Amino acid sequence: MAELTPAYPLAETDTGGARTASGRRVSEITLDAVVRGEIGPDDIRISAEVLRQQAVFAQRGGNPQLADNLRRGAELVSFSDEELLDLYESLRPGRSSALELEQLAQRLEAGGAALCAALVREARAAYVRRGLAS
Repeated sequence: MAELTPAYPLAETDTGGARTASGRRVSEITLDAVVRGEIGPDDIRISAEVLRQQAVFAQRGGNPQLADNLRRGAELVSFSDEELLDLYESLRPGRSSALELEQLAQRLEAGGAALCAALVREARAAYVRRGLAS
């Protein structure tokens, strides 16, 4: 039997394979389930799997930049909120030195976020060029 490829929108077309961070099937997330108290915060937190599938849809739809952002987002779902806020703060122009940005890229790589690490290195190079990091 051929494997069915989900189509966009995933919540309406997935045959049960896509899951949220808690492992709940995306198709189970309904307003009725929320009203009944069956859905908790982790049930609506997106999974890396769903973000990667959304990236496929974006790529197919002719939006490679969005696809790249979704792939990077998929890498970041395993990081804590505190780590993500630190990442955001570190990337603001003038907030980190070139060395600190390289160390951030290394931490991201060690955490399995190679695409995000590459973006940090790209930002580092741009900041150095513009005098925003030394």
